[in-house]
Amino acid sequence: MSRDYYEILGVPRDADGDVIKKAYRKLAMQYHPDRNPGDKAAEGKFKEAAEAYEVLSDQKKRQVYDAYGHDGLKNTGYSGPGDMGDIFSHINEMFGGIFGFSGRAQQRDPSAPTHGNDLRYDLEISFMDAAHGVEKEVEIEKPETCWTCEGSGARPGSTPQTCPTCNGRGQVSRSQSFLHVSSICPHCRGTGQTISDPCADCKGNGLLRKKKKVMLKIPAGVDTGSRMRLTGEGEGGRRGGSAGDLYVIIHVRDHEYFIRDGQTVYLRYPVSMVKAALGCEVDVPTVNGTAKLKIKAGTQSGERFSLRGEGIVGLRGRAPGDMIVEAQVQTPTNLTSKQKELLQEFEGLNGKEEEGFFARMLHGFTGKEKEQG
Repeated sequence: MSRDYYEILGVPRDADGDVIKKAYRKLAMQYHPDRNPGDKAAEGKFKEAAEAYEVLSDQKKRQVYDAYGHDGLKNTGYSGPGDMGDIFSHINEMFGGIFGFSGRAQQRDPSAPTHGNDLRYDLEISFMDAAHGVEKEVEIEKPETCWTCEGSGARPGSTPQTCPTCNGRGQVSRSQSFLHVSSICPHCRGTGQTISDPCADCKGNGLLRKKKKVMLKIPAGVDTGSRMRLTGEGEGGRRGGSAGDLYVIIHVRDHEYFIRDGQTVYLRYPVSMVKAALGCEVDVPTVNGTAKLKIKAGTQSGERFSLRGEGIVGLRGRAPGDMIVEAQVQTPTNLTSKQKELLQEFEGLNGKEEEGFFARMLHGFTGKEKEQG
């Protein structure tokens, strides 16, 4: 081969491993023999791309190639990626079977311990429990190891037999063009063994569904989507394998008054028209109880005030956030005659100032119109 490896993959000479791998994957998919049956040109490009990738993905080979080119590689004894079978095997290792095949099925020991699967549990808690932390006991139902048969599924005194269909591999293979396509054995369902004398308790499954109470210590500061991991509280293992883990996913209910954004808490607080005009000091509710807040004179509806440190504490010991209080100035309704009289008097006292303002504004408009005229 005399073509430049970087040119073959279409990557710059300073490309990193991820860029090189992505470029090769694209070419391998494009020129794969199954997609181009009988096309010798495509097969040649497929091999060419494999060789370029093998060299450029290997740091030592790449250094030799960058310094001395193809001749340098030959002097090290490198002679290419091998035949098509070797290339397909390499592809499986590189990309985890993205082409729909997995090469030769590996022999598995049917008596080997099997780790249990991880499980998920969704837990809903209140806003305040999330803010302060809480301990909750929950009951979960999960598959646990059957200790009658120790998770083997076979009646005590008997042993599982090697599956005659897959010979204990757990997979069956069939040839398809250049590929060996593997799938789960339909007879043993991937276990590699059959049980002729099943355990009376678990019916050959190796697991029993049981209810168990688990104590959860939920830390302060969790939010919807927070995840807790309880090691060993998942599905039980088989044949002496360890149990999986339990992942608890937190869902926090909305609060009637508080709104949370990260560690910041927002509150809309009603303020009377008179207090907003004159200013005052009020006790506002917080996630920790109450706090004093000074409302300045002349406060308008929608103005915000900050209470430092009155928000949600952070996970892992981080300091609490702030609380933002938004003033909602209330217009009085159902006024008594006396209240109406006082407001009208107030309006009268304020009228001259408003008349002066409107007069100046009107004069400004009419003055501009005269200038334009």
